[in-house]
Amino acid sequence: MTEKNQEKHKARQQKVKEKVDQKVAEANIEQGILQVISGNGKGKSTSGFGTVARCVGHGMQAAVVQFIKGNWECGERNLLEKVGVPFAVMKTGFTWETQNRETDAQAAQATWQKAKAWLQDESIDLVLLDELTYMVSYDYLDLNEVLEALRNRPKMQSVIITGRGAHRSLTELADTVSEVRNVKHAFEAGIKAQKGFDF
Repeated sequence: MTEKNQEKHKARQQKVKEKVDQKVAEANIEQGILQVISGNGKGKSTSGFGTVARCVGHGMQAAVVQFIKGNWECGERNLLEKVGVPFAVMKTGFTWETQNRETDAQAAQATWQKAKAWLQDESIDLVLLDELTYMVSYDYLDLNEVLEALRNRPKMQSVIITGRGAHRSLTELADTVSEVRNVKHAFEAGIKAQKGFDF
């Protein structure tokens, strides 16, 4: 890189730095963050668990609620329970496996009661509501009740909601919304889900 090109690069980067510094200085609101991670791509739950690990890594408290998930082994749960992260797991498995709306709805309600308790607990810094979007779209949980619990949580508590087809009211309430887009998936090519990678 010539000296002239280096100077141009430095000038461009200085402008970027000034803009970033200004945004950092303007971001002065102290509150927990509500994030929705939706879309048809792989990695929504994985992203949520990554943030749980980050939280715990800073010596903070996190709790995890797993809707939809069954009784099979979960690598994240194996790890995080060892460091004191509590889990509430619906344990019924996918709805196309159970094929019983009534028992699924009852299991969702029971799991939601634990979630609601954690959403009122000031000692918990982060709550992951994994696959909550399905519970709303299937009408297993009342949308207004979910929204009320999210609005009335402790001021500094952050929440992550994952799952496909997030209801518009959830995305409107959220501070951060990420959509994971499916470009290519190993399963579509007939590759079996791999322990340590997919679960």
